[in-house]
Amino acid sequence: MALQIAQDPAADQLLTDNPFALLVGMMLDQQYPMEHAFAGPQKVLSRFGSFEPAAIAEADPEEFAALCSTPPAIHRYPGSMAKRLQELARIVVEEYDGDAARIWTGAADGKDLAKRLKALPGFGDQKVKIFVALVAKQLAVRPDGWERVSGDYALDGYRSVADVVDAASLQKVRDHKKEMKAAAKASQGS
Repeated sequence: MALQIAQDPAADQLLTDNPFALLVGMMLDQQYPMEHAFAGPQKVLSRFGSFEPAAIAEADPEEFAALCSTPPAIHRYPGSMAKRLQELARIVVEEYDGDAARIWTGAADGKDLAKRLKALPGFGDQKVKIFVALVAKQLAVRPDGWERVSGDYALDGYRSVADVVDAASLQKVRDHKKEMKAAAKASQGS
């Protein structure tokens, strides 16, 4: 099944075919609309000509930052994200032989997967939970204990990118996030 997170056929095909692209999309999903974050890898591919971790890791940092900043930029903060993307590429090359999928397919269990993800640049606690749920729900990679690691993101519903399978589910996830923000704001005012 092809992923439909970016809501753009070329970007979604890259996410489906290239595990590193999926990992990078998740990394970019921060203070930026979800579908634009997950379209970032396709922007890099179209400008750089490759989305192989080794090529990205070895690219000249200034030139790579410039291509990530070219409108439409890969992120709201393209310079810092370009640097983070190159660091992520280096880790994938050095620790996983250039195969990002080994991060999740080689994990001993959910806890190990969380530890591996937490060691990556840009992956904090919440992002780790969401990404574990994403690979479990959409790639059927379900190491023992993944539900415990993912928390509520493991549940059925429309809570995160892990639940986006089409335009309608993307809107439901957006609506859920708005409700959560409104509830948080209301509780701060009480």
